[in-house]
Amino acid sequence: MSTADTSSPTTKLSIVYYSGTGNVHKLAVAAEEAAAKAGADVRLRRVPEYVEASLAPEFTEWTEAWSENAGAIAEIPAATADDLDWADAILLGGPGRFGMIAAPLKHFIELAWPLNARGGLAGKVMSSFTSTGAQHGGQEATILSLNTVFYHWGGIIVAPGITDDIMSAPSNGNPYGVSSVSGPQAIPGRLAENVTEDNLAAIGYQTRRMLEVADALRRGRRAGADR
Repeated sequence: MSTADTSSPTTKLSIVYYSGTGNVHKLAVAAEEAAAKAGADVRLRRVPEYVEASLAPEFTEWTEAWSENAGAIAEIPAATADDLDWADAILLGGPGRFGMIAAPLKHFIELAWPLNARGGLAGKVMSSFTSTGAQHGGQEATILSLNTVFYHWGGIIVAPGITDDIMSAPSNGNPYGVSSVSGPQAIPGRLAENVTEDNLAAIGYQTRRMLEVADALRRGRRAGADR
């Protein structure tokens, strides 16, 4: 990775995520740490639930873990469309739901419609990540659904690809965007225990890769404006 140009303004990254039981939250925090270490100006923003109770109360362990995670991330600021407007680069994450975007995150995306309508998202660097209950539980479909949103926004999509050895680690391997496997059930008191160290290293790599592209674009645009 190249070193960011410190003579120009710092690249602004918004990490916007929805997390049900903590897996996506853990990945998002790792991305924030990697971005801060790389010198970016970072906003970590959670997408809140739009329901007040678990959608699956009969699954008691999942519901307890869902409640525990909600309490653990309550102090993180809630995402708004302004966080997307502010950023040079956007990292969007959420769990897969049958290969689709989780409803709270989809609702947030819909709230960005006025910003998109005025062209406020065009040309920003964008990337995505997810977590599913099983390795073949819709990781690629969820990532591609998020990336389809980026197409509509006019974003510049930066995928991690298999461009670093960490992406080929046994618990990684998804070139579209970092994905973790949350396991068959959430266990209270043991949130996100199935997010591996390789997953965390991979989301750090994905974050640095998109920042490298965002830095290069920003410097190029700045040079063009100065001509």
